[in-house]
Amino acid sequence: IQVENIVVIGHSRCGGIKGLMSIPEDGTTASDFIEEWVQIGNPAKSKVKAEAGYLSFSELCTNCEKESVNVSLGNLLTYPFVRDQVVKKKLALKGAHYDFVNGTFELWDLDFKFSPSVTN
Repeated sequence: IQVENIVVIGHSRCGGIKGLMSIPEDGTTASDFIEEWVQIGNPAKSKVKAEAGYLSFSELCTNCEKESVNVSLGNLLTYPFVRDQVVKKKLALKGAHYDFVNGTFELWDLDFKFSPSVTN
């Protein structure tokens, strides 16, 4: 049986995302463990702050929870066998966010744009 879909799911009130969003911009850290563990989400943090920096901390965290899912999906594309199957439309990468406070589940497809050199 071949895998047809990979779904990466984020969730509301994520402690890892809250930790990521709490890291000061000057690079100072409170501990080596949590900060190093969540640094993989820095692209999501940067994008959310650049696009919606005016939001409350809680709203920024919610947006970052969702954007970090997109970062994880992008990281999956670094595996040649995943990228190959996505390009051939044999595998779909989907993002999702479960808000257990409001009882909602959001699911989305990502449209990755491939350059001609990648699709050969």
